Amino acid sequence: MNPPLHPPEPSLRLGLIGNCAFSALVNERGGIMWCCLPRFDGDPVFNALLDPSEAGSLWSFELEDFARAEQEYEPNTAVLRTRLHDSQGQGIEITDLAPRFWNRGRTFRPLTLIRRIKVLAGSPRMRVIMRPRFDWGRAQPMVTQGSTHIRYIGPDRVLRLNTDAPINYVLAETCFVVDRPMNFVLGPDETLLSGIEDTARGFEQETIAYWRAWTRALSLPLEWQDAAIRAAITLKLSLYEDTGAIVAAMTTSIPEAPNSGRNWDYRFCWLRDAFFVVRALNSLSEVATMEEYLRWVNNIVVRSGGGHIQPLYGVGQEGHLPEAIMEHLPGYRGQGPVRVGNQAAEHFQHDVYGNIVLAAAQSFHDHRLFRRAGKAEFGYLEAVGEQAFRIYDKPDAGMWELRTRARIHTSSALMNWVACDRLAKIAAVLRLPDRIRYWRERADVVRERILREAWCDSRQAFAESFGGRDLDASVLLMAEVNFIDPNDARFISTVHALEDALCDGPYMRRYEAADDFGKPETSFNICTFWRIDALSRIGRKAEAREIFEVMLKNRNPLGLLSEDTHPVTGEMWGNFPQTYSMVGLINAAVRLSAPWDSVI
Repeated sequence: MNPPLHPPEPSLRLGLIGNCAFSALVNERGGIMWCCLPRFDGDPVFNALLDPSEAGSLWSFELEDFARAEQEYEPNTAVLRTRLHDSQGQGIEITDLAPRFWNRGRTFRPLTLIRRIKVLAGSPRMRVIMRPRFDWGRAQPMVTQGSTHIRYIGPDRVLRLNTDAPINYVLAETCFVVDRPMNFVLGPDETLLSGIEDTARGFEQETIAYWRAWTRALSLPLEWQDAAIRAAITLKLSLYEDTGAIVAAMTTSIPEAPNSGRNWDYRFCWLRDAFFVVRALNSLSEVATMEEYLRWVNNIVVRSGGGHIQPLYGVGQEGHLPEAIMEHLPGYRGQGPVRVGNQAAEHFQHDVYGNIVLAAAQSFHDHRLFRRAGKAEFGYLEAVGEQAFRIYDKPDAGMWELRTRARIHTSSALMNWVACDRLAKIAAVLRLPDRIRYWRERADVVRERILREAWCDSRQAFAESFGGRDLDASVLLMAEVNFIDPNDARFISTVHALEDALCDGPYMRRYEAADDFGKPETSFNICTFWRIDALSRIGRKAEAREIFEVMLKNRNPLGLLSEDTHPVTGEMWGNFPQTYSMVGLINAAVRLSAPWDSVI
């Protein structure tokens, strides 16, 4: 058994850096614990998050006689700074970034990781641990060196580390005195166009300037601005800009609950999650992500030919995502299995059609866009709507991706109604009266069925399926998508019933019925945020604010959230950082904040 190289991560105290081409997760001592290349769902060249043993791969700067660490983002950017101090008061600062900035009329986002070391005080000694691996940790690279670079040669990829640190010390992992600034540039096997320090410094300055300009353009709520900014940057980093896909999270196989086996690969584009990301960023007036995503989803729609659309695809539109288990990896905190791929791609999840139409709807209304959608795009969406109407009352796996149970899920039918309803509204913008009437009639048919068959009189609530009695937090979306007036007695009664059945104090679970793995143990963060939204809508705003403050305290020190929160320990579980959860932060801040005109 290999001894631990690093202790297990305490409740995901990790920072995210990235540039919309790749990303990396950095722990609170400046160790890169996770980094997939050449894209989000690629091979993790640093995988210590799932294998902290000597067999795992990471990149860290180990300070001799380490005493304490501090970590923060450069304000309003995706540039991370970690300060390490020893017991004598000496220390270093690590600056981590993935370059992203405008260059020659385009966004420059190379597959390059920049790490810069600055001496804070004294003459500290450090050791560089640089251990990339390939093929999910199974292949150690062949290593060659030059005068100022090291090459790591894998089966199908070569990485080059350019550095002005002592090459021999890096190769031998020798502890040495840090007596000057040092720079590390990890990327493709290419020669730098300028000096190492000039490259690293220039990339840092340009990247900071880019993110500050991007953040400055956001339309923020008055309250909780820092939380909204960090959530917005995190959501932006989930965009794979080459294709426009938006991934649900950067990781795979972090369990939803301790030793639960609920370990899934979230490094793909779920159309449901992507819609919520687009909607949250739109609420802050960041519409460029929507434009990028619509490029991706339009390809999915056209290729479907009006038929079945999967709930998720790879970032390059891959439809085949077979699920496999990496038996050689122990998993997060030793809690396997580690899954690669996701069998949910084979599911029928009927809410997907409404999520497509919702994601595209603003593009027909927003005059700011470079290219507003028109009749051609409406034609594509009508094919989606026809499929939504055909299957709205057919059983599916539901948005929670149940693997062994199919029902006519209320949340799926709800989103099928959304598809028809929004198509009617788009037709109004395009001045197509026949299509307005056509889609309004279909929306009314679906709405009547939901109101009649999803209502459970014995529970005095909308149930999770037609004719069922089990409760599910997703019915709270009825108010958010304007299906029902939040002051409707049925909706208010549903909120009360869900609180009684699904809440552990401020936290809310997804559903009450047991699934393939038993009953859920942890709360699902987006469900807690849906509750916050519902409480605000029905006049319980003070309670909503109290719960929101709890969720803000549950973020890690850098302001990030994973998928789940344990209601007893408060620990984060599930894949990280979870776009759903960061969406909830933005939505709650926007809905609950005092208006700007209250102070100016």
